[in-house]
Amino acid sequence: MSLRFHAMRAKASLDAPLVRCDAIPMTDQFPRIERLGVDGLLVRFSDRLDDVANRACIAFRTALEADRPAGVTETASSLGSVLVRFDGPRAPLQAALETRLAQTDWHATAPQGPRTWHIPCSYGGEDGPQLGDAANLAGLSEAQAIEMLSSTPVRVLGLGFTPGMPYLGILPPEWDLPRQKELTPRVPAGALVIAVRQLVLFGTDAPTGWRQIGRTGFQCLNIARPRPIALRPGDHLLFPPVTPEEMRARAAADAAGHGGARLEEET
Repeated sequence: MSLRFHAMRAKASLDAPLVRCDAIPMTDQFPRIERLGVDGLLVRFSDRLDDVANRACIAFRTALEADRPAGVTETASSLGSVLVRFDGPRAPLQAALETRLAQTDWHATAPQGPRTWHIPCSYGGEDGPQLGDAANLAGLSEAQAIEMLSSTPVRVLGLGFTPGMPYLGILPPEWDLPRQKELTPRVPAGALVIAVRQLVLFGTDAPTGWRQIGRTGFQCLNIARPRPIALRPGDHLLFPPVTPEEMRARAAADAAGHGGARLEEET
């Protein structure tokens, strides 16, 4: 999957208002299909963060990958939509997608078999300099915040911004925190940050308006792995607390770049 495609997906889905889409008249209800550039269609299940709609996106995209309609070259799911890139005429593909949408209640379809990652996380201190601020906004002590955040499973809602970087949620309502008014100049790769009922696990060093609450040794992208992007939409993640020393030791000992994570996969 190309870096260009990841960049396109990030713009198209995670920050949808940044992309101009010319709607194709179909229905004023979701799901609906919109044009995206000259070689893309966007199957939109919602225009806001919604857990049920996100699960529908993942299920629909999984079905498309299992049985691609003629002309489809790539697909990707996001928070509320599925990007379908194609090569060839648009009209027959749009008709095929409309048929697929009508055949199944995607909002009631379970995504593919669940996997759960347990990724060691060092909370607070130098690894999470804004944990206290985030906990205070949520009305919790730092200890209460760590207990809640480390025991609440979150799901990969979408991948984007940089290759393999997950948007995770949806957290309980007390974590509906606004983004900061000012940017943090830099958070490191592996940083765990929080805002608007989501966690984001950073894949690279980058500036951000989100609050850094912890750090992991997990590499979102490692081209030396058989599967360079380890996470996939629908995966569940837990971030058990460890000391800074243990986090770094487990990451150093993990040749795959998973930061000492443990993976449970249902068969």
